[in-house]
Amino acid sequence: MLIREMKSGEKVFLEGDSLVVRFPGPRRVVSTARINGGYREDLEAVFNHHIPGDRHGKGLPGGSVEGYLRCLAGKLGHAPDRVAGLLTAARMENAAIRSLSFRELAVTAIITAGVDVNGGRAGDPARYYERDGEWTYLGGTINILLFIDGNLPPHTMVRAIVTATEAKAAALQELMAPSRYSHGIATGSGTDQIIVVSNPGSPHFFTDSGQHSKLGELIGRVVKETTKEALEKETGLNPQRQCNFLARLERYGVKPEDFWEEACRAAFPWDKSSYFAALHRLARDPGLVALAASLLHLLDEGEWGLLPAEVVVEQGERYLKSSFPRCCPVEREKGPATSLLAAFIAGVNKLLAAEAPGSCGDG
Repeated sequence: MLIREMKSGEKVFLEGDSLVVRFPGPRRVVSTARINGGYREDLEAVFNHHIPGDRHGKGLPGGSVEGYLRCLAGKLGHAPDRVAGLLTAARMENAAIRSLSFRELAVTAIITAGVDVNGGRAGDPARYYERDGEWTYLGGTINILLFIDGNLPPHTMVRAIVTATEAKAAALQELMAPSRYSHGIATGSGTDQIIVVSNPGSPHFFTDSGQHSKLGELIGRVVKETTKEALEKETGLNPQRQCNFLARLERYGVKPEDFWEEACRAAFPWDKSSYFAALHRLARDPGLVALAASLLHLLDEGEWGLLPAEVVVEQGERYLKSSFPRCCPVEREKGPATSLLAAFIAGVNKLLAAEAPGSCGDG
């Protein structure tokens, strides 16, 4: 099924679990694809394919990732040596497609995305060690197909990958998407892939795709906007979901059950289901989300070595007292994260206790 035709003639088809982009003529392609990756000038199409997260490696048809991709190429009607393809657990119907243009220059991004399962930050602890082709496939990937209607030399196309990658990381930062392997904000996932396509037949030649150029601006804007749209379509990750202190605290290991355990120690007057219903309502209070965000940023700055631990705790305690006037003193000897987050949990529970039936704050 044809779902889009670009100004430069590329046609985008949805064929089962694959999105296929077929070229109207010669194209320059640079990619991280497992088949026909690197720099190529002899390809006739590129594709992105959904694969269930529990299928990987030698269990795939074709006996390997590369073999599976070659099988797919044939099923899509192309010689295996004439296409580059990517795999993802994201579904193709959730792909986001956007275009931006300036004068004669046009840039189109087609992105599938998900980071709820294996979003990570560059430098996080690794999840697997590849040896002799054995590897683990994880469900969560941002795949970027980027089409530039301009004549770009190879080095400019490679620089476009840098700009697009920075834009992807900026999208995740603006959503405060958590890493699943550290306290950090995700910069991508460990399985992200990218394909960049340019049109050598264009009369317009561009040599710079960095941030200072208009081409770099268009790449950055379209990738950032399209990544956000794809994340929302695939997993519901959006600003509304992140305006929730439970969502924010998750990357520091705080769970709703931690609030309940503290409430039990304080002989809370609600049953568990009523408590969680009230907690989830309160979690969307913008003022408390702002407080949690402020505490987490202090903790981030401490982890990054930008602030000393004693300053993190001192300023965090000030923030807490401004929102929870009856907040108990912070137990500083337990370390910044443990002490500040425990005080936040206690403060939230004081607010909830005041709302409980039969409390002094009732009615």
